[in-house]
Amino acid sequence: MKTQGRIHSYEVGSAVDGPGLRFVIFTQGCPLRCLYCHNPDTRNPNGGKETTVDELMHEIEKYHAYTDHGHGGVTISGGEPLLQPEFVSSLLRECQAKGFHTALDTSGFASHAAMDLVLPYVNLILLDIKSWKRELYERLTHVQLEPTLEFAKVASERDIPIWLRFVLVPELTDDSENIEGVARFAATLKTLKRVEILPFHKLGEYKWEELGLEYSLKKTVPPAPEKVAMAQSIFKEHLTCPVY
Repeated sequence: MKTQGRIHSYEVGSAVDGPGLRFVIFTQGCPLRCLYCHNPDTRNPNGGKETTVDELMHEIEKYHAYTDHGHGGVTISGGEPLLQPEFVSSLLRECQAKGFHTALDTSGFASHAAMDLVLPYVNLILLDIKSWKRELYERLTHVQLEPTLEFAKVASERDIPIWLRFVLVPELTDDSENIEGVARFAATLKTLKRVEILPFHKLGEYKWEELGLEYSLKKTVPPAPEKVAMAQSIFKEHLTCPVY
């Protein structure tokens, strides 16, 4: 297939981007400007490398036996994959046709047209909901929360399994009222399969410096274990699925 898109990179053997061992493709371009982004080098939609679905499938298929043996598949991450819906749709369709389990790692910030193109070829969604409080969400991401909530509702209505991810950032997302709001919404998603609390980290800070960007969370430290446990406890109060 000649459909072209822009990717930042790919990684073989990830165990944290969906079930099993994954071939992960990081697409280029993201409309969000998250304060704690650990891949700011994927933001520019004109950066990265232009490639075709054929070229990527050639690489992916080299590892088919490996991902099969590891009970994994292919994950499309970013950047924001839904910024290139035609490319991502074609890629996921080809992956499914070749027998790969497919996962989409997304912020859910997308149009209905993009959803219609991509979701038919997705076996699992890894969805970030970064805050329940609208004002805080916009401060964190520089975009509105509503498109993400709408995306989650549509995915659930289409019976696509969802793993929800929540980044716990001290003094930003970690107050109990905010966490409970996300948990209450998550409880309305009938296809929710698990929740992952992701403690804030600074592994991508050096990239901000390399790009000449101001990293506003320099003084923020990872949350204490008891804070992570508190967040897990709040989610467990509202959900029956596993919370990690």
